[in-house]
Amino acid sequence: MRAVTKRRMRRLLWTLSFSVMVGVVIGGAIGPMHGPPLLGLVLGTLSGAITAAILAVVIGGAEIFLPHTRFGQALDRAPFVVAFAAKWILYSGAIVLVLGSMVGWRVAASLLLSPERAQAFDTHMTSAPAMLGIAALALVVSFTFSLVFELGDLIGQRALRDIVLGRYHRPRTEERFFLFIDITGSTPLAERVGPHAVHRFLGEVFRLSSDPIEEHGGEVYQYVGDEMVITWTVAGGRAGARAAASFFAVERALAGSASMFEREFGAVPRLRAALHAGPVIAGEVGGSRRAIVYHGDVMNTVSRLEQATRDLNRQFLASSDAIEKLPTLDDLVLEDLGLQHLRGRVAPTHVYAISRAYC
Repeated sequence: MRAVTKRRMRRLLWTLSFSVMVGVVIGGAIGPMHGPPLLGLVLGTLSGAITAAILAVVIGGAEIFLPHTRFGQALDRAPFVVAFAAKWILYSGAIVLVLGSMVGWRVAASLLLSPERAQAFDTHMTSAPAMLGIAALALVVSFTFSLVFELGDLIGQRALRDIVLGRYHRPRTEERFFLFIDITGSTPLAERVGPHAVHRFLGEVFRLSSDPIEEHGGEVYQYVGDEMVITWTVAGGRAGARAAASFFAVERALAGSASMFEREFGAVPRLRAALHAGPVIAGEVGGSRRAIVYHGDVMNTVSRLEQATRDLNRQFLASSDAIEKLPTLDDLVLEDLGLQHLRGRVAPTHVYAISRAYC
């Protein structure tokens, strides 16, 4: 619960900041239409900021607490259009309620105007045309928020931000960590329970893994079969050895749902992982479908490391390049396995096994 709340609190703060900015702009534009220009501008700006802050807390609070309810969990599993429509309806109702109550205008007017003048503003703002405008604004704002949140969940908040801002429109070189996490035993499980059941099994593993990954600052780059590829910038993965610690956080999250997996699938997820770091070329590709991709030898090396977990009979391997970029490992333990010849590579790689320290 703590990890999920912390991650979604960042979303709430982002929503609050963005909403207040938008509220100030909209309120400042509308205010002069309902009174003397300067006074209307001040009233509109203040009321817009107040209204937007209230809405951000309401909608952001829903984003924090709704996923922990049965309804929220059902939305997580629902098709995109269903989840989007449900949130649009919910958020439209909240926005109509807050805007219709005119709480922002009334608070701003009570702070800046005499009671008589505030009453005059209140009468004008609650006219039928004004209410129709509020309803239209509510639909537009709730549509925008719902779409942004759902698209962020669909392709990743960071990926959505980077594509919108054009951060990788031109290729750039970055130093990054890459963590490959493989769910072992999915092939024999598919033979036993069938492909549909194993698809649901992997879907639950990936869903439960998302919060601890994001809590450790990681970004799911892609899902490949029964494998997750997670990435950090070197600066982002260094703090608290998050690039390494995230694997054990995922393992703990899955262990907490072991009884559910055993009951529904007759098997508990088992993981293997590999961590490597180095330079990659990051860039935006595609036409009708755009994506941010990474190219470089780092990707090949970490894949070979993950394969070596079976050969070396270790759960979690890391290259010396990755370990050297982690300032401290806290409660993690390293086992130096020396130089290892990885499949498909000529030069040997210095490899470590990582495990947790048990007190």
